Order: sequence, then C-alpha cells, then structure tokens
Amino acid sequence: MEPLPRGPGRAGWPLPCLALLALLGCPGADAQTAPGFQLRQPQDKVSVTAGGTLTLTCTTSRDGPAGPVKWLKGWGSGNVTVYEQTGSLPRVTRAVNGSNTDWTIHIRDIQPEDSGTYYCAKFSKSLHGDEMFQRGGGTEVSVQAKPSTPVVSGPGRRAGPRQSLPFTCTSGGFFPEDISVKWLKDKAPIAAQPPQITPGRMKSSFDMSSTVTVTLQESDIRSQLVCEVQHPTLKYPLDGTYPLRRALRVSPRVQVVLDPSSPVNLNQTVNFTCHVKGFYPRDVTVTWLENGTELKVENVSRAVETPQGLFELRSLVEVQATEEKNGSTFTCRVVHDAQDPVTRTATLRIVPPAQEGPEDLPQQGYLPVVYSVVGVICTMLALLVAAILYLIRAKQSNGKSSPSARLHEPEKSSEATTQESDPNNLTYADLNFERERKTIRRMVELSQQSEYASIQTSPAPANDDNLTYADLDMVHLSKAPKRPAPRPEEPSSEYASVQIPRK
Repeated sequence: MEPLPRGPGRAGWPLPCLALLALLGCPGADAQTAPGFQLRQPQDKVSVTAGGTLTLTCTTSRDGPAGPVKWLKGWGSGNVTVYEQTGSLPRVTRAVNGSNTDWTIHIRDIQPEDSGTYYCAKFSKSLHGDEMFQRGGGTEVSVQAKPSTPVVSGPGRRAGPRQSLPFTCTSGGFFPEDISVKWLKDKAPIAAQPPQITPGRMKSSFDMSSTVTVTLQESDIRSQLVCEVQHPTLKYPLDGTYPLRRALRVSPRVQVVLDPSSPVNLNQTVNFTCHVKGFYPRDVTVTWLENGTELKVENVSRAVETPQGLFELRSLVEVQATEEKNGSTFTCRVVHDAQDPVTRTATLRIVPPAQEGPEDLPQQGYLPVVYSVVGVICTMLALLVAAILYLIRAKQSNGKSSPSARLHEPEKSSEATTQESDPNNLTYADLNFERERKTIRRMVELSQQSEYASIQTSPAPANDDNLTYADLDMVHLSKAPKRPAPRPEEPSSEYASVQIPRK
C-alpha cells in the first residue's frame, strides 16, 4: 500500500503548532518546574551615614528558572542596574561570591545621591532576552550626611566701636534636614534668627545659612564669635569661629608735644614728638609737615602692642630754633587703615633777643637764681646801712658832738637816809636833739628801782644851734642792781635815757 500523500493542510499544520509551542513552552515549562521559587528581600528601610558602606540583602531558592539575578535602583523606565552577574558598578561587590542563593551586595563610600529604593529581581531567559520573573518588595535607602564644618564670614569692611555688623554662618551637604544653630560671643550665647534650610547641590542633601548682628566694642580685639551646629549625625557639635578683630577698627589718638615747651631761646634745639596711641590694626603712616611742606623724618618708632591688644608708636623731629622759624607750625599727619588723615599741630615760639639773658645764663634756667641773688644783696645792703647808722649814733653819743645834759647827784654819807642837794657837786650831760622837732608833752617816768631817768625836752633856745640843756636833780637813786641800758630810742623819739654813773 502506498502511503497517503500529505495534503497542504496536513503538511502545514504541525509547523505553526511547533513554533507556538516553542514560544510558550519555555515559560510554561519553567512555571511548571518552579512553582515553589522564593525571592526574599527582608529590608524595608535602611539608613546609612555618608561615606560608609551600604549592605543590601537578597536570597533565592534553587528551583528558579534559568536567568540572572539583578539589583535595580528605582523601577520603571528610569531604573538603574546596580549589580548583575555579568558586571556591576565599581563600588558594588557581592557578599558571597559564586553563591546561587545569596545575592547580598555591598555598596561602599555611599553618598547622599545614592539615596533611593533598591530592588532585587529574578529574570528568566526568553527568545526576546531576559524577562522579569520575580522581584522583591524593595529597600528604601536613606543616606545620613553630616553637615560640613561651619564657616563664619564677616562684612567686607571694618567698622569702629559701637557700630553693628552682620555675620553669617553656612554649612551644607547634610541629611536629614533637621539641624540647629547656636551663636556665642566669648562663650556667652547671643540671639539670632532661625537658620534657613535650602536643597543642597547634591541630591537628597540640604544646606544651611544663619545670620547674627553684633555691636562691636573696643575690647573686642580679643573676642571670638562662634557658630555651633548640631545634627543627628553628629556626636558632638561642629564649631565655626570668627575673630572679631578682623572686622574691628580702632582709630588712633594723636598728640603733639614740644620739648622744651614754647617759647624757647634763639638757636636752641627743640623736639616735636607725635604720640599715636590706641589704634588697631597695626598699619599706620606718620608724616611731618612744616608750614604745610612735608619733612623727611627717619626717627619713627615701630608700633608696639599694648596689653589690651591695641598698638601705639611715636615719631620725633628735631628743629633748630632759628629766627626765621619763629611762628612756624609743625603738623603730625597720621593715616590709619586707609582712612582720612588725623592731624595735630604745634607752633614754635622763640623768645625775642631783647628778652634774653646773658649767653651763658639761659633765661628760663637761671631766672629764679638771679632773683634770689638780687634779694640777698638788697637785704645785706639794708643791714649794712642800718649798722652804719647805729654806729654813727653811738659815736655821736660818746664824742664831742654828742648832746650833753647837766646832771648832779648829791654826795651820800653812810649815815644819811635822805638825799641832799649840793650845788658844788653836779654832773652835766649835753643832749642834742633835732631842731624844729615838735614838742609833745609826756609824763616823766621815774622808777625807784632804776638808775635811769627820762628827759622831756623843751624848745631849743634861739641862740643855741644844736644843744638843749636839762638839769636833772636826782632825788633818789635805788641801790638795786644795775639793769642793762635800754635800746636807743628811734630817731623820731623825743625822749632820751641818761645813765648816772655811781660814785
């Protein structure tokens, strides 16, 4: 028997069927051979610190379909393959190399941009390539990034004491955004506005900016302004420091001193000293001007720091006090920290030659000595004249030209108890009084205890030039011891004392 020929329908039917079975047979067969396949991705959320290593865990059973296992970041058209068996990112490695069930990977040097959701997926082979067979639930990864070290910046210009300036503290690249800022001046807290948080330059990170206003003081030369940042990723706060001297300017106090003080003698050398005190910063320029013309001065000291942190210096210029410089003005001009100049002026006054003393005796140094010498000489002359007058009067009282007075004292006997007058026994004394002296009536004083008597004069006789005579009748002379003769009366006195020598 001949075999039946195959018709067109019979001959063409098996081929499409075989092709369809070939397309559907693989998955169907794998599905039948992998009903118990399991893929486990246990991590829901993972937090890691930037710079550290991220570990993503995934395991599968052995009875899966033929095909690779991959790690994907994200899902859909924008996903990125992080790991596959044929190759992966340079920072990604498997925890167990060669294993068919453990697909755990490590991602080292994790960065904020690595944040996202990661999926472990099992693929199966097909005529069209690898097709998704099963995937895990995904692991949400957040990268905690530490904030950068705070940076404190000040204004672009310096300011003087009692002026207020803003200061800014910045830090960035941190995650999460929870961050706090504290400002301190010399360890004392100062008020500031809440920090401003903005998205960072890197994905999944943030930046921070905080501003504070500070009123400067002269004592802030050594003060520190501190910005203190606290973040969940930090065990201790991060500090940013700003020395306030960077923003502070203290203008100098300028004084010009003339030594010796004006006026000065002609041709004398004098020093003009410019004292520049209490300034900051150090940079300062000192120039001298004589009547507006700049002088060349080399004697300028270096700035010296004071215990308060400020600076001071002095500049000296020597000048010969010539006649043409009389009335000249000398100006010290100080330019500090590129500010407007500060000037102070002194004038040179020279003593005119007519008022000067001898060349070897400068007036100012020896004038008190001259006055003292003149006073001593005048005093000695007065004493000398008084002594000469006294000697002349004493000589007149003892010489021929001395006044005379006639005195008589009766002789006394040893038994006599009373005094008797004896015209033959007289003592005379001539008293010479100035002519035309007014007659003043005074009482005659006679002391019984004294051997002296006062004589009251009467107008001089017209025929006698310089003599006035008086008779003294000594009634009684006391036997008491003698006393020293009284001092001579003043020339204007109208009284005279006469001593009677005892017989």
